[in-house]
Amino acid sequence: MMSATTRLGLTEEEAATARKGLGREPNDTEWAIISAEWSEHSSYKSSKALLRRLPTTGKRVLLGPGYDAGVVDVGGGYAVTMHIESHNHPSAVDPYGGAATGIGGVLRDILSVGSRPIALLDILRFGDPTESGHSRWLFRNVVRGISDYGNSTGIPTVAGDIEFDESFERNCLVDVACVGLLKKGRLILGAAEEPGDRIVLVGGSTGRDGVGGAAFASKNLSDASASERSSVQVPDPFVKKLLIDAIAEVLDGGRIHAMKDLGGGGLSTALSEIASKGGSGVDVELRRVNVRENDMAPLEIMASESQERMILILEPSDIPRVTSVLDKYEVTWRDIGEVTDDGLMTVRWDSMVVAQLPARLVAEAPLVARAVRKPAYLSRRSPSPTRHPDLARSLVALLGSPNVASRRWVYEQYDHEVGLRTAIRPGEADASLLELPNGALLAVKADGNSLHSYLSPRDGAAGCVAEACRNVVAVGADPIALVDHLQFGDPSDPEVYWTFAETIDGMAAYCRALPIPVVGGKVSFYNEDSSTGRAVKPSPVAMVVGLRSKGSPFVSSSIHERGDSLFVVGKTKREMGGSEYHVHVVKSWGGAVPRPDAPVDSATYSAILKLVDGGLASAVHDCSKGGLGVAVSEMAIGGGVGVSLELSAIPSSGLGAAELMFSESHGRFVISTGDPEKVSRVLRSSGVAFARVGSTAGEDLAFTERGRTVCKVSVDRARGAWGSSMERLMS
Repeated sequence: MMSATTRLGLTEEEAATARKGLGREPNDTEWAIISAEWSEHSSYKSSKALLRRLPTTGKRVLLGPGYDAGVVDVGGGYAVTMHIESHNHPSAVDPYGGAATGIGGVLRDILSVGSRPIALLDILRFGDPTESGHSRWLFRNVVRGISDYGNSTGIPTVAGDIEFDESFERNCLVDVACVGLLKKGRLILGAAEEPGDRIVLVGGSTGRDGVGGAAFASKNLSDASASERSSVQVPDPFVKKLLIDAIAEVLDGGRIHAMKDLGGGGLSTALSEIASKGGSGVDVELRRVNVRENDMAPLEIMASESQERMILILEPSDIPRVTSVLDKYEVTWRDIGEVTDDGLMTVRWDSMVVAQLPARLVAEAPLVARAVRKPAYLSRRSPSPTRHPDLARSLVALLGSPNVASRRWVYEQYDHEVGLRTAIRPGEADASLLELPNGALLAVKADGNSLHSYLSPRDGAAGCVAEACRNVVAVGADPIALVDHLQFGDPSDPEVYWTFAETIDGMAAYCRALPIPVVGGKVSFYNEDSSTGRAVKPSPVAMVVGLRSKGSPFVSSSIHERGDSLFVVGKTKREMGGSEYHVHVVKSWGGAVPRPDAPVDSATYSAILKLVDGGLASAVHDCSKGGLGVAVSEMAIGGGVGVSLELSAIPSSGLGAAELMFSESHGRFVISTGDPEKVSRVLRSSGVAFARVGSTAGEDLAFTERGRTVCKVSVDRARGAWGSSMERLMS
């Protein structure tokens, strides 16, 4: 028979640990508090030990993992904050509300460290939209939820990444990332350190929506059916906009000692964590909480995850000045208690104690050691195909495939220019650029490749960092930091946990070699359908930010000049495993997965930055999904200019035409330039592999091999396949 604690999501061992730490049997409210904080979603109990392998420090790092957002110094007295969150299970149940509240949560994380949000990114994973009406419905409503919430709060959505794969059919992944800006001296930590300070709950009212949300996100999706819609919070972007503006004005006066958002676990996690990090205690009166429903019990108030709420820790003398600002913006606030020096989390109802727990006991869940086993499927891969379809037909098919086709249908629904910081918009280049008040530009991009990660979790994880770095470098920015998001199935499955461990090691090795610090992130387990036992493919994501000087010339990913020379930088290898060409066109999983080489990549990044800084490149595009063939096609489509490219000139070792066109080897860029001699000198002095492979001319995409045309497609035909397939699919 299942015990009460097991029903709350705690194992018998965890329940025993709680009883021992407390010295007695917890009551129902205390069990609910412990359950919320000790859930996988809140505690990272299965991942924390492995996450320590990631490099998290660097000369620019002001705040690393463990707080609501990572913070990096960008010079001139300013810092950039960054965080990434997921709302996978809620979005699978309610795609519009789940996606919208995911945006709300990550905005609060950025706000909690004292910064103002300046840009959003979305990283989305769905089932095959060509086969599944359900996946199209999820996709359409997730995009609408992100659009409506982001547009209403006045935060531009400037970049993202989208993948489609059958493993996401029942388990869509909805990640949202945010970048914020603050003056260095105004960094606020989520740590209540001063006994006597007041605890002020601000923002939206507390209701029954979202009760048990952390537990909902900490089990396989089929364990919680659509009947658990109450676990999905209700978004209110207009309250969020007022909350952002009000807190920004309060911060200008320097009146907040500490701040914490109410995300997963609600008051249970926020109060325990802010006290534990500050080495203090808290004493709160739940009767003072602004509730939406008057008959809510203490347990429900503590477990509610209603949106748009934050905790401010204030000196008593500052309360009138702070609350006058909140009143001006019509932001509701309640003084619900005080910071104490006893280390306890004391919860009262009409002055009567209904829960009293050591804050550190609640905030520090016991870690779980998981078994690992290499997945059996990795020994059953099919061999590489020996015959290849017509290259022109293959190129057109790839350009129109869901994982390659234009994302215009998505980003045109977003306001990506509100706030007047966006210097490069979605679709103009490989990454977006934001203007900073110190005169620099911030590049942002997020990337992942679940196909590569499925076949080689270690290489796939390193590859997602490499791809995001390439995109940032392509707009002339030097990568300075990243946040990651690691998404897997049930961690109690040794094969799933093996892929997680390999992912950590692959990402850690690449980041350490560059070097680039991981300043925060998110782990999402239980993305699995328990009725079928099918988990999502391992799905790591890296969001990288980079800096470039204001005076650097603008560089697009599109070719606009006829008569330019084309260069390929980086070596193309026989690495077709998990490629879009193999999976979408040839219908094969065979072949080696692309393996990034961090030292070589680092030299390549430096060379590309020299070219961009020197104004020598008129267009730069990285090679990723679809390989060189797709990269060159996208450059030509963007500017309406044809290209002529000789495949045999590409740096490689004995590859066939299909491999040269569609291999997804890392570390490669395509460059268009009007000054080939200077470009050659820079690349030669950098010691990187490169070749002059063709020119921009005519109206066709023409690929030759030793002078013989092997693929010829008009730019108009390519544009038709690439530019309209998403619109047709979603209409």
